[in-house]
Parts: sequence; structure tokens; C-alpha cells
Amino acid sequence: MALSSTVHLGLPPPGCPHRLALVAGPYCYYHYGCDGVDDRGWGCGYRTLQTMCSWLVASRGEEATPCRPVPSLKEIQDSLVEMGDKPASFAGSRDWIGTVEAALCMDRFYGVPGKLLHIHVGRDLGGELETLYAHFQGGGGPGMMGGGRDNASKGLLGVCSSPEGHHLLVLDPHFYGGAGSLSRQEAQAQGWVSWRALGSFEETSFYNLCLPQFRAKVVQGCQEHQLKLPRNSSNPKSLQTPTKIV
Repeated sequence: MALSSTVHLGLPPPGCPHRLALVAGPYCYYHYGCDGVDDRGWGCGYRTLQTMCSWLVASRGEEATPCRPVPSLKEIQDSLVEMGDKPASFAGSRDWIGTVEAALCMDRFYGVPGKLLHIHVGRDLGGELETLYAHFQGGGGPGMMGGGRDNASKGLLGVCSSPEGHHLLVLDPHFYGGAGSLSRQEAQAQGWVSWRALGSFEETSFYNLCLPQFRAKVVQGCQEHQLKLPRNSSNPKSLQTPTKIV
């Protein structure tokens, strides 16, 4: 299954950022239908979890113990039943999953806990900016975001601050198509990966975040992870240096 990889590369940040932090290392973009299963309307949380798992697989590739492959939708459901988190009827269903289930599955499949954050209302997302900066600057992988009124699962790939305000780099799993049917350029042009201003999120919806507590080893100056920064960026040296897994 040839999935598109690390689809945010080359996507310019909004405005002239004075602070920016991005996911460290490669991941695969999992989305509706990418494995031949039509999960439209219920599978977005599973796909975001699979994207997170793909990063864990890549970031642990140098370890002596082989890392298990990214779990399928069936394996995710079966594991939640086996753990006692879901009833037997959950297996084979079209029931959603969210950040709590993602944390349980990462721990079960990879021994990696997930840090869960609860934001009471969307207008308070700014209160977790420092947590997100610390996560991505420290070599953290893709996160998951979901909410109440805004209940569509999203992947989180970075955070940015500029005179225009604060933005989150969001990966949307709701594209439907086979593996490799969407190029990196198309994903960016069509908005499946994009920078979203904090004000674009539902102000009155609660949000939950899940951040994998595993840190990739990073090296400085990796060209493949550089962003195309605006030419008039006033202080490009203040941006986080791009990184990659080693």
C-alpha cells in the first residue's frame, strides 16, 4: 500500500512567523478508503490513529526489536474489545473512536502512552500553545484532535505564531480514495493539510488532544523538512530548525 508520505513538506506557514515547530520525521497519510475499506462517516479517528502509528513505526525503525506494522481498522477494534474498553459488538461496527481510544491503542501496540489534554471550549485552545511547542520542538510525532460540536478527527503536525496570530498545522483524514491517489501537492492545494488559525475552531466546542509520548532522535539542518518561508520573513533564524529521524 503506497500511501502519500509527510504531506506537509513545502507548505509555507502563514505570514511571517517568529516561532514555529513541526513534527519530526516521516509519517504516512492515512485517510478514508486508503486500504480499500469504505469507512466514510465513521473512520476518521481510526485514520488519524493510523497516521500516528505510522510515525511511531518509522521513528522506531532503528531499534533492535522489530516494530509491529500499523494496525488495520479490524485490529484496532479487536484490541479495544480485548482490553475491555468496548463490548464485543464493537468489533466489525462503524462506531467512532477518539483520543482516549487512540491512547489505549498506542500503548497496547507500541508501549507508547498518549498524553491527553482537555480544552473546555475552543476559544481556550491558546492556553495549550506552549504544550504543543514543547511537544514538537522536543521531537514529538503527529497528535490527534477531536471535539464535541466539532467532532471530526484531525491530525496535528505543528504550531506557528506570527503577527497574523497563532495557527495549527492540521491533517484532515476525510479525503476518500485509494492509497497513493492523492499527491503531496494535491493534498496541500485541496486543503487536506493546512494551517488553521485558532479562531477557525469552534469557540464553544470542547476539544480533546492526544500526543504520543515518544521522542524521535533528530538532527539539525535536514533540507527535506525545510519549509518554503516567505522572502520577507523578518527573523527566519528564530524559526525552529527542521529535523529528521536518525
